[in-house]
Amino acid sequence: MAEWTLLPKDLLEQISKCLDTSIDLLRFRSVCTSWRCSVSPKPRRLSGTFRILPNDGISRTSFGFYLSRRTVFLIRLPDSHNQAAPKGWLVKIEEDIPDRKRLLNPLSRYKLNSLPSNFPRVLNLLNLRICQLGQEYVLHHVNYKPNSSSFSDAGNLYMEKVVMIWLNCESDFMLLTIHVSGKLALFRSGDRRWTIIKDMPSPYDDVIVYKGNFYAVDNTGRTVVVGLNTELSLTANPVFGGDKKYLVESDGELLLVDMYLSIDTEEESLSFGEEYLEHLAQYMSERTVRFRVYKLDEEAKSWIEVKSLGDRVLFLGDDSTFSAPASDLSGCKGNCIFFVDNFFYSRDECPTGGDDGVLAGRDIGVFDLENGCIGPLGNYPELAKMFWPPPHWVTLASLETQID
Repeated sequence: MAEWTLLPKDLLEQISKCLDTSIDLLRFRSVCTSWRCSVSPKPRRLSGTFRILPNDGISRTSFGFYLSRRTVFLIRLPDSHNQAAPKGWLVKIEEDIPDRKRLLNPLSRYKLNSLPSNFPRVLNLLNLRICQLGQEYVLHHVNYKPNSSSFSDAGNLYMEKVVMIWLNCESDFMLLTIHVSGKLALFRSGDRRWTIIKDMPSPYDDVIVYKGNFYAVDNTGRTVVVGLNTELSLTANPVFGGDKKYLVESDGELLLVDMYLSIDTEEESLSFGEEYLEHLAQYMSERTVRFRVYKLDEEAKSWIEVKSLGDRVLFLGDDSTFSAPASDLSGCKGNCIFFVDNFFYSRDECPTGGDDGVLAGRDIGVFDLENGCIGPLGNYPELAKMFWPPPHWVTLASLETQID
């Protein structure tokens, strides 16, 4: 058997250059003393924030963009493979400035509100098991020439999903996003402008990286592979029926999730006092009523409907999609979909925000693919524990380190 501690320093350096996140680097350096001494604690690749990107070809309303990276983690205790051990906590971490991180709702763009008073300012990841479930990139408008300390205050979010492919182990990359026109937009690091792909039989709904390639789906279900040279190759014909399409990778397969929406007209949904009138548009939002799931058949260039996800759970967020086995999650039986919905909200909360860690009026919904039941996360207390509040053992694990 190979002696991993004796691997050449040059080889360890080359491996470390291909690590995507600071968490990956931390885990890599914690393997043993020789690995830690061979690799710098500073990642070679771009860290949580990227240099200013040009706006040419994509926007005329801002100085440019900067790109931030966010990672969705499942945090567990080291012995959580035990059935008696508590399950994990889902959280999204954004590193907007090096060495400073923010905790976000794992499915939305909003930061967690009102963290418990005893929540540690420093999490010791060596006392916890960290599993990366997803990663997302977000373009931010920059409406002025920023300096290095002003990134966190720059403009509003560019409200479309962004995906990235690294071209090498250093810093060359390509981005794919959906332009406000519904067309696809590509950017290669070092270029001075974005490239808008003119081909658009129907506006695009979602993009993803699958098996190292860019994939995009429009609102008819027509799916294409986007080449780095901007050429599009049809990989699946349309699937008509739903109102919004999502692409999700699950256990190595590419899935299409078709969301069906409806305008709620029940009297109950409009029975608010005058203080809610300014938020009427929010309550008139389309609500999600069901989903259908399809699996890609590349040879037939078609989507095949899937009746069961088995042990898998799908997550549909604002800026990313991901999946996980239900056996890793708290109180989850599998074969369900978590999603962000404008309709679900708590009647007891102010529309501008609440104390449950998420923005009131825009909550997480749960859909059971087996029986077709759908409802807000608050209806499922055991499932809600995955999201909020932070489990007590996260605090205990960090306090034990401080005491030691």
